[in-house]
Amino acid sequence: MKFEKTFIVILLLVYWIPLVQSQTSEKPKVNIGGALRFNYNLSDWKDEQVKRGGDFGYDVFRINASGSYKKIGFNAEYRFYSNGFGGGMLKQGWIEYNGENNSSWQLGLNQVPFGLQPYNSNSWFFNLPYYVGLEDDHDMGIKWVKTYTHIELQAAFYKNAEELNFGNTSAISPNRYSYDVSGRNKEVNQANIKVAYKFGANNTSSLSLSAMYGGLYNIVTNKMGNHSALAVGYRYSGKKIGLKLQALSFNKNPNDSAQYKDVIEMAAYGAPYNVAAKGQVISAGASYKIPIKHELIDYLMFYNDFSWFNKSKDSFHDSYMNVLGCLIAAGPIYTYVDSAWGKNHAWLGPEWTNAFAEGTADADWHMRFNINIGYYF
Repeated sequence: MKFEKTFIVILLLVYWIPLVQSQTSEKPKVNIGGALRFNYNLSDWKDEQVKRGGDFGYDVFRINASGSYKKIGFNAEYRFYSNGFGGGMLKQGWIEYNGENNSSWQLGLNQVPFGLQPYNSNSWFFNLPYYVGLEDDHDMGIKWVKTYTHIELQAAFYKNAEELNFGNTSAISPNRYSYDVSGRNKEVNQANIKVAYKFGANNTSSLSLSAMYGGLYNIVTNKMGNHSALAVGYRYSGKKIGLKLQALSFNKNPNDSAQYKDVIEMAAYGAPYNVAAKGQVISAGASYKIPIKHELIDYLMFYNDFSWFNKSKDSFHDSYMNVLGCLIAAGPIYTYVDSAWGKNHAWLGPEWTNAFAEGTADADWHMRFNINIGYYF
């Protein structure tokens, strides 16, 4: 009897030891990448800069890291801008669990499932939804993603935007990549849901519907307001032709005095500005890709992105943006050559603080010619 027990134990050890060794020998996989970018710009409203023939300088150095261990993974991107543009900041960073049947969970600073993704634009400048916090936005929370043959579902809960101060009544830091509500209010307890349906040959077309609702906590009145948004979008991604169409509506209701009801402060890249609290944004982008049989250039992609910010308050003046440009792909080097035009646009004109809020009745169109050169590794 004792011999039989010993024999059984030996058999179990013979079976389990190689199995445990094979499991423990599995090592985490880590991938490191990044980019170094430089930027030239010539802005027609900056007289002295025009006399100099524009400025050429440092844009950003970034580090990307991703990895996995069994069903657990992570993804992070840290960017180093100049101090004038917010300095160092985490663009995204999350821990991921990959479940069964093409489902996953992301915990941390992840991309909010809203609108056309990953971007609603083709150019280096993005479109107007980005400047009001509704394109390539990243917040702190948990997101579930489920993919079927033709349908992708996303649902998320965000406790807040990325928080850097952790004070009792402190405003959020403006040193962030994506635009978030700042100043007197904070984004809290936000829920998002998005449904995308893919169709056509090789799923080249997709139609998406997004919805968002959350709280706005006022650190002055200590009361909770709310904000919401809806978006519908269409994307076509052919071998050469691309098309992006989107319409969205948003409504921010801070629990504040009357003088702060129509305008909300938002911040990114180290500086805040004001945005109309209610409005709709229509955007349309088209692109055409031309393969180039040359040892130095892989392809050219020409594009035009247009967007219009219709502000709900009658006395406010709408904002417009149009970017005509070309992407030059040469191995690891990507160069965006853009002619960006804006009207009542904080980044494309002389008025910063209130361009996206009240605006100016007799505002002119202004142009920024921009070349962004990046080495991606």
